[in-house]
Amino acid sequence: MTLASGLQRLCPGIRPFFVGARGGLEARVLPERGFDHLLIPVQGFRRGAFLPNLGVLANLFRSLVLTGEAFSRLRPVMVVVTGGYAGGPAGLMAGLMGIPLALQEQNAEPGVTTRILSRWSRQIHLAFPEARERLPARARGRAKVSGNPIRTPTRTDAAEARTRFGLDPRARVVLVVGGSQGSLALNDAVLEMVRGMVAGSFRRPPDVQVLWGTGTAHLDRIKEELKAQGDPAWVRVQGYFHEMPRALDAATLAVSRSGAMATSELLAWGLPAVLVPLPTAAADHQSRNAESLEKAGVALHVPESRLSPSSLWEAIQSLLADSGRLEAMGRAATEWAKPEAATSIVTDLATLLPCWEGGSR
Repeated sequence: MTLASGLQRLCPGIRPFFVGARGGLEARVLPERGFDHLLIPVQGFRRGAFLPNLGVLANLFRSLVLTGEAFSRLRPVMVVVTGGYAGGPAGLMAGLMGIPLALQEQNAEPGVTTRILSRWSRQIHLAFPEARERLPARARGRAKVSGNPIRTPTRTDAAEARTRFGLDPRARVVLVVGGSQGSLALNDAVLEMVRGMVAGSFRRPPDVQVLWGTGTAHLDRIKEELKAQGDPAWVRVQGYFHEMPRALDAATLAVSRSGAMATSELLAWGLPAVLVPLPTAAADHQSRNAESLEKAGVALHVPESRLSPSSLWEAIQSLLADSGRLEAMGRAATEWAKPEAATSIVTDLATLLPCWEGGSR
């Protein structure tokens, strides 16, 4: 959506049209925001599941037919696929119909969709440099490390942001986020960590607070559990951060899953992190993201298989106790970030459009 808005600013005559999966987040977001769109029954393949995959193949065929019908009617001048199986039918139809195709791969491990479509795409935009070597050899020359298109950081003062969440403006903040749906494993580990701090088995520095996004489905349970612990004043919970930039402004350190857009925002805000990848993510791409960022010196990687209240607190405490290390990680994150990714990608994409005066089409 960020890319579509940017293209409209450069070429006002462009009318974006979105193709998404009926079972994906886009099935809720696209109708809510009023975008022209098509929802198709495409699904991801399940490894080692023969019979269910027959249905996946049937839905892929239906999705190709629906996408082809839509493209025949709309006559798109460019197709942009942002990774994931939902973009597969649109990318395949672009190839079959000779429509310029561009890819934007968000993760360190390119998905099957990206690897297949990269063979005939005109442009390939990557967020992680490691992704280039995981593309087919003949596609690597067209790949550019552009970053992920996120909102441009608009910062408020940390003290002001903390006050907005009912926190002590002078004390440090550990921001916990488990993705838009929340994370049961991460919530349970943080809850037990808080219990340990209340009981005294974990020593919490008095200037450390927790700002915790539980996911809306988990919020009531977490609130009840915290109430049983006396509702510690140094913990603030929300189901979902509607003002995520302000939560990032308030934070000293983040504990997060390692999805592409989440890590890109952490980098843009120069925020050190403890990353706990979702182990069931396709091709284990969240682990590849976390490994890449740990290697770059901007995060600690804690696999969920090793996640426990004690291992989580050990990782958090080791960073909070070393201000020099924390500052170095923040600097590395800022250097690694590409906050102008959206502008860079949109400028390149526009060269594929007939309305672009400087283009070559």
